[in-house]
Amino acid sequence: MSAAPFPVYVGWDSREEIAYEVCRFSIERRATVPVAVVPLNQAALRARGLYDRPVDPLASTEFTYTRFLVPALAGYSGWAIYCDCDFLWLADIGSLIACVDDRYAVMCVHHDHRPSEHIKMDGRQQTLYPRKNWSSLVLYNCGHPANRALTVAVANRETGSFLHRFQWLDDAQIGAVPETWNWLEGWSTPPADGPPNVVHYTRGGPWFPEWMDVTYGALWIEERRALEAAMARGAR
Repeated sequence: MSAAPFPVYVGWDSREEIAYEVCRFSIERRATVPVAVVPLNQAALRARGLYDRPVDPLASTEFTYTRFLVPALAGYSGWAIYCDCDFLWLADIGSLIACVDDRYAVMCVHHDHRPSEHIKMDGRQQTLYPRKNWSSLVLYNCGHPANRALTVAVANRETGSFLHRFQWLDDAQIGAVPETWNWLEGWSTPPADGPPNVVHYTRGGPWFPEWMDVTYGALWIEERRALEAAMARGAR
């Protein structure tokens, strides 16, 4: 019997729908294991009664908080991956899935990200906080007992600092993965041997006119063209 598809939840924002589609396409076309990519659409989650958080003026995207529903959405069972929609996957997500370690409740890149700019994406404010961008790529061990504390109510009520810093966990329960799986454009050091496994256009990507010239932006544009070509052939 074939293995069930590995769940991959991706943040979805109505202002960045093309970013989601390219992210999804880049995952699926390189995956060597079955994956099920699921958009975290805030409006759909509200309709299901899973998300009722008031609008936060500091939230730069519609998925700022929906990412913390992943263990609940997965039924607190197995592993799942979450990533923001402004990711371009250039390597096989199966190689990241192979990194899962049941000792940890979550795994992520342990960035020390302190951006100097004050504005990102489409004019949204850039905010600084400890563990910034740790939660932009998360391998959730949904079945880990510690993640039972991340209830739907907690995801809807706790502060951004509590959630984005993984404060429902002990630090020893937060595992690390290499930076190449969440390479921050404009911050991370460019690899010497070619592009990273995943480019994260955290400041803004080529789907915004003012961010057309970012590092590895041409690769995103190539990926969009490949997506459009696949759609023209009738592929999803």
